[in-house]
Amino acid sequence: MAQHTPPTPRICPVCDGFASVAVTLGGRDARGHLRTITAHCPACQGSGTVPALRVREGAGA
Repeated sequence: MAQHTPPTPRICPVCDGFASVAVTLGGRDARGHLRTITAHCPACQGSGTVPALRVREGAGA
């Protein structure tokens, strides 16, 4: 019997699925660790996917 493949999640069009990134602030702290901050995509809030409803928003009704 054939097995059904679940549909792939919709990838966020703003970040192309790379929802969270580490950005270096330059330099190192006193212990020698690289200083970074985490930035999340504002459209998908760091999930990398968007719900179907959000993808259809503004599609012209």
